[in-house]
Amino acid sequence: MSNAAKPQTAITPTRADNYQDWYQEVIKAADLAENSDVRGCMVIKPWGYALWENVQRVLDGMFKATGHVNAYFPLFIPVSYLEKEAAHVEGFAKECAVVTHHRLEARDGKLVPVGELEEPLVVRPTSETIIGASFAKWVQSYRDLPLLINQWANVVRWEMRTRLFLRTAEFLWQEGHTAHATSEEAVEETMKMLGVYAEFAEKWMAMPVIQGEKTAGERFPGAVTTYCIEAMMQDRKALQAGTSHFLGQNFAKASDIKFQSDKGQVEHAWTTSWGVSTRLIGGMIMTHADDDGMVCPPRLAPEQVVIIPVVQKPEDRDRVMAYCKALEAELEAQTFAGTPVRVHVDGRDMRGGDKAWQWIKKGAPIRLEIGPRDLEKDAAFMGRRDKGPKEKAGIGRAELVSTIATILQDIQDALYNRALAYRTQFTRTIDTKEEFYAFFADPPKKKESDPTPIHAGFVLAHFNGDPALEAKIKDDLKVTVRCIPIDKAIGGEPGTCPFTGQPSKQRVVWAKSY
Repeated sequence: MSNAAKPQTAITPTRADNYQDWYQEVIKAADLAENSDVRGCMVIKPWGYALWENVQRVLDGMFKATGHVNAYFPLFIPVSYLEKEAAHVEGFAKECAVVTHHRLEARDGKLVPVGELEEPLVVRPTSETIIGASFAKWVQSYRDLPLLINQWANVVRWEMRTRLFLRTAEFLWQEGHTAHATSEEAVEETMKMLGVYAEFAEKWMAMPVIQGEKTAGERFPGAVTTYCIEAMMQDRKALQAGTSHFLGQNFAKASDIKFQSDKGQVEHAWTTSWGVSTRLIGGMIMTHADDDGMVCPPRLAPEQVVIIPVVQKPEDRDRVMAYCKALEAELEAQTFAGTPVRVHVDGRDMRGGDKAWQWIKKGAPIRLEIGPRDLEKDAAFMGRRDKGPKEKAGIGRAELVSTIATILQDIQDALYNRALAYRTQFTRTIDTKEEFYAFFADPPKKKESDPTPIHAGFVLAHFNGDPALEAKIKDDLKVTVRCIPIDKAIGGEPGTCPFTGQPSKQRVVWAKSY
């Protein structure tokens, strides 16, 4: 198709033209975030931050419903704390930002760091070690357990190659940290929180995920076992959207978290940690956005219904605005997903068509256009973001108000079902090495300016679990085991590893990833 024949879209380039640039343009067009003057860091703009606030609100409620409480711990972590857990410091050492001085002095017109610290401080990359120091003080007896703590915070990981929301030097997240009297309780907690993440991803983000265990090579540094949720993006790469770690007694021994058991014995606690971040917004973009911009799942959209007054004559403005404000109040009196419907009347003095396109690019689930003629019919023209921008239909005011929650849920379900169908379409079961390698070979680039061809998808293949084999495949194809599925309907029965001919307990999910 020639450029002249392509349909007009709000985003240039399109997904098919250049996926990486499309992603950045969606963020820009939706006014979600922008790069800051600090290398690798981002400014989250109001629409993007409102999305994150809704993520926080829902997840915070889910955490508290499972017995967790919030606390806050220092941003700065002594280097000696990280050194206590060898695997942990090795895993994070290359990403750490380190503070070595505590003030600046002006010398020859320049500010020079002075006052060297006795011990360098790491800017929080994750908080297992600093929280472990507090847990060691808080836990004395089995009666103090379980200790169920969550923290909402920012973290710093000094990434060399960054991308808004997906990988930045500083990002926002929550990190849960818990301590238990037994291994069984800690494992139960690990799996419970994995389930919370999966429920949130699917019911609120409308993003289907596969729950599974990470291989040893992909495990969180210092953990005994790491579990994750993995989602397929529209370029068919995987996104790790959340992780839950069973830490065993590794961190408890490093931080000296001990308690007296009900039998009078002194034992080390069993701990877990789990977290999701602003990467979820990147996941929302790459799961649902299209060539016209962002598509917000209704349950998380900052504004679920946007009312656009269409006024061409000044004398019509007051009565059209009065009608829109009255409709706003009626819609806000309805509830969806446990909260009042979020409605915004866009009364800016600009063309209705321009306003409509701005809200399409922002991904507002429902647009209502109302002009003088609609007042006479006591109705509105409605556009749904899960459908094309020109697909609008009239709807009576009474019907709109009475069915608004149903319409929003229908959009939510449509987004989820569309994403699930896409994942199903591009997931293949493979049983030979030759087919596996051919499947993941990069397709030819469509043009010289396109640095990111659309990737193959997910493969379900048997694997003998050998870390050296996984490392070779990663080196050959940039493909890794995303997870060992918990759901036996996905992992299937034991079989034969196609790479070695050795026995395999089940199929695993292979993919290229972010």
